[in-house]
Amino acid sequence: MKRRRRLVAIGAAVALVATLSGCAGQASKDSSEAKSDGTITFRSWSPIEQTNKMMIEATEKKIDGVKIESTIFNYPEYLVDLSTRASSHTMPDIIGLQPGALTQQYRSQLMPLNECAEKTWGKDWESKFHPIGLEQARLGNPEGDDNYYSLPLLVQTVNMWANSDILKEEGIEIPKTFDELKDAAQKMKGKPYAGFLLPAKDSWLRNVVFLQIAANVTPGKVYEAEQGKAKWTDPKIVEALGYWEKLFSEGIAQEGALGLDAYPNGANQFEGGKAAMIPLGAWWIQQSDPAKTDAPPLSQGMAGYEPFLFPTIPGGTDESQLVGGIDVSLGISKDTKDKDKACQVLTDWIGGEGAQVLINTFNDLPAFKGVNPKEFTSDKQKEIWDKMNNEWMPKVKYSRYLASPEMDTALGDQLAAIASGKTTPEDAAKALQAEQDKVLGTQ
Repeated sequence: MKRRRRLVAIGAAVALVATLSGCAGQASKDSSEAKSDGTITFRSWSPIEQTNKMMIEATEKKIDGVKIESTIFNYPEYLVDLSTRASSHTMPDIIGLQPGALTQQYRSQLMPLNECAEKTWGKDWESKFHPIGLEQARLGNPEGDDNYYSLPLLVQTVNMWANSDILKEEGIEIPKTFDELKDAAQKMKGKPYAGFLLPAKDSWLRNVVFLQIAANVTPGKVYEAEQGKAKWTDPKIVEALGYWEKLFSEGIAQEGALGLDAYPNGANQFEGGKAAMIPLGAWWIQQSDPAKTDAPPLSQGMAGYEPFLFPTIPGGTDESQLVGGIDVSLGISKDTKDKDKACQVLTDWIGGEGAQVLINTFNDLPAFKGVNPKEFTSDKQKEIWDKMNNEWMPKVKYSRYLASPEMDTALGDQLAAIASGKTTPEDAAKALQAEQDKVLGTQ
């Protein structure tokens, strides 16, 4: 089963749409525009095509008279297609979205889903979702607008993963503090594998690693800075930027980290046993999808892996903080010809038969509480699933996303500059605050 392409940063995604949509051309005649013959159209980058086909089959069996046409893209191509459709008023019935910038970009063309959700799950429907998923679903809404223009399909934690076989062989415990992480990485210098493999080429990964560091240094301060309630130059945020710098200046990350992408190269190296630790997220459990007949030994039943939270920072929180949120959410075009059937399909994929098929593949964690895989291939796989889905996910408090695409891009750029030695944490904080002032209109 082909591995799902990981999400790029929201800011970069929006920039890509702006760059490419002008040359994307007209929407194709055979594309999945809203139809009035009982067909519900769906376009997204996630879930992967093979999984989505199984979801469609399950949902079509459940809902009388519904036919679903689906097109799954690679993420960059999807953004271009969605932008083209929006401008030509040929939006699909159901739309794959990310919280914040991507949802807000198309909010005027999306149907509020509050009534759909209440009709399906009752007045207390919000209690059936993880709180961070609902919070992020409304990220960026205008003040006073409590509508949900998308609902979360899959959620995730961002965290660390260990190759438990390597750590056992080296006699190293999973690090709980930053100093322990540093010691572990240094003990494995010169080994045929990296101690801490950091795929820092990707802006989205740089950002989520930093946001975990920041949550452990000064919980919530970064998000306050985005709202204008704090400054990016706050000493604690500068300290967090300094710990990001230490990953490179103190040799914790491998040489050439800024040249390594998370997918496919970083992930392939980790799955191939070439690294002891890597920062990814809950989605890594999909490597153990029972349908994968060619899974490497490490991934079979998650035999060789252990998830753990980013280590605590000296002087920061006593326990590691949980960062995460929506992987993919679903919206409905306000121009759909059959709102009732579109609602039925969307809610079935989130919390019904379609959802069950999706989660059986271990694609990621369900946004809808109580959905679990029907079968586990090992006790280890179930143990990891229970930890992430039942223990961690309900406690996620801090977002893996920034609300503003401009700040998301600016943060990724400054983290790259710090990692390469082109700027200092102090100067990066000043640059971030200058960009924040522009975003908030205070400059």
